[in-house]
Amino acid sequence: MIEILVLHGPNLNLLGWREPEIYGKMTLTEIDQMLVEEGKKLGLDVRSRQSNSEGILIDILQEAATWAAGVIFNPGGYTHTSIALRDTISAIAIPVIEVHLSNVYAREEFRHHSTISAVCAGKIVGFGWRSYWLALQALAGRLQDAPKTR
Repeated sequence: MIEILVLHGPNLNLLGWREPEIYGKMTLTEIDQMLVEEGKKLGLDVRSRQSNSEGILIDILQEAATWAAGVIFNPGGYTHTSIALRDTISAIAIPVIEVHLSNVYAREEFRHHSTISAVCAGKIVGFGWRSYWLALQALAGRLQDAPKTR
């Protein structure tokens, strides 16, 4: 099976009760379970991690470059501020898909800019938990189409 990482940034551990009108009612555990099950159907071994710490997210991404074929990443609030995460994504040689539950372009102006989008393989926003599902489908297709290097 092809291994992939699903990485969740700050405050995503609060899903299910944090502003459900924006982020939905599914918990992070429920989203992760759904991704594991869907991943199996696609021949993917999905591993999930979450951290509220920028440095830990960087460490996880760097480590993922040694074992994962790709990453689905919701950087949360760091999307708009972290040059360090951008530099890490740029440095690792695996595709990263940026994901957001809400439509960031329909929200506050500061959320319209992402520091990481330019170094990601793609970006999916605004579909709630389905944003992750869509990213999983997209990453599976991209990996299937890619030349085999491992």
